[in-house]
This record gives sequence, structure tokens and C-alpha cells, in this order.
Amino acid sequence: MVKPVKKILIDTNVILRCLLRDNEEQAQKADEIIKAGAWTLPEVLAEVEHVLRTVYNVERKDIAEQLFKAFKLIQFERPDIMLRTLEIFNSTHLDFVDCIITAYHGVNKVEVFTFDKKLNNQLKREEK
Repeated sequence: MVKPVKKILIDTNVILRCLLRDNEEQAQKADEIIKAGAWTLPEVLAEVEHVLRTVYNVERKDIAEQLFKAFKLIQFERPDIMLRTLEIFNSTHLDFVDCIITAYHGVNKVEVFTFDKKLNNQLKREEK
């Protein structure tokens, strides 16, 4: 009998160790877990972006590159939304969470109300 593969939900720290390689022992364990079929949530990717930007002072273009790398390695809940989020993040100056909101609007046609002018402008572009 074939043993089913156990999917493991991973958090921000696992993804950061994998991407940053700043603790090789933990990075190797993260690699093992990810290769075994780990998955994560959009909220976790938002925290990865936040930590890279505020704690590690990584430039936005480099953050986008790292997030695309993570997207290729890790399974995500709502991969359609997350891929669109990364595309928006890579091509705008919106905050990451605003990119997620815009992706939900564009992909799922979710109606969004905001007072944020930059977000409203991006939402309109997403409708085209």
C-alpha cells in the first residue's frame, strides 16, 4: 500500500530560511519540507514581503524576484490569486496587501471599496 504524502503548512520563517540561506541547517530542513510538498497561505507570503523589506532592507525588485522564486518552490492556497499578486507587485509600487486585494478584484471580480487613491487607480486598470 502506498503511503499518502503528508502536506505540511509552512510559515514565514521556513520560507525566509529557504530564500535567505542565513542559517544553513535550517535552510536544508526547509528545503526538505518544501520538496516534500509543503504549502502556505497568501497571508504568509505577505509577511515574507514585509520581513524582507523592513528587517532585511531588501530592495523591492529583489523582493519580487525572491517571491517569484518562492512561488515556484512552494504550493500556495489560491495560486491564481498569488501569481496575479506577484505580477502586480512586480509592476507597480502598491503595498503587497493592496496587490492581493487587486488580484482578488481582477481574478475573481470581487467588488472592492477603498478610500486609497492609488489602490482605486490600480483596481480600474485591473478591469481593463
